[in-house]
Amino acid sequence: MLADLFTSKTRAKLLLKLFLNPQVRCYLRELAGEFGVSPAVIKGELDHLSEAGYLERERNGRSVFFRANSSHPFFPEIHSLVKKHLGIDRVVDQVMSALAPIEAVYILDDYAQGRDSGLIDLLIVGDPDRGLLEGTRGGVEKKINRRIRVHVVSPEDFQAERDMYLSRPHWKVA
Repeated sequence: MLADLFTSKTRAKLLLKLFLNPQVRCYLRELAGEFGVSPAVIKGELDHLSEAGYLERERNGRSVFFRANSSHPFFPEIHSLVKKHLGIDRVVDQVMSALAPIEAVYILDDYAQGRDSGLIDLLIVGDPDRGLLEGTRGGVEKKINRRIRVHVVSPEDFQAERDMYLSRPHWKVA
């Protein structure tokens, strides 16, 4: 979907990586390695997106890090488009509406870092109906063509082990 909208596949990958979770920041060589393209290709795309105001640059020593500019007027739309492309909006909507009571939903690991690995790790804080959870998970997996691995924890256990759970890359989505 994004590759159809944007003429550059590299640009589409950059938007997925940086706009999925706006806390993620990356540098040129890291992105080149992850995407399997030359640093020159990545540099051109990063420069273009930065000059247009979509990305922020931050120098740290000799490295320049890039991240989504969350204050850009189009940020909410691009962020929403990326979530829709990956199906994360459906995952969260289905989980929240069908499985109350839920206190929080976190996306962990790859997707929290903006990597579309095909496996979405979901941490649910609450006490959902386990049968309904499995049925919902299976239906959403088919719709978004990605696997979902779910870990459910009670609010009390989450508070007791909060640091352990959140030491992994995470993104609170609800």
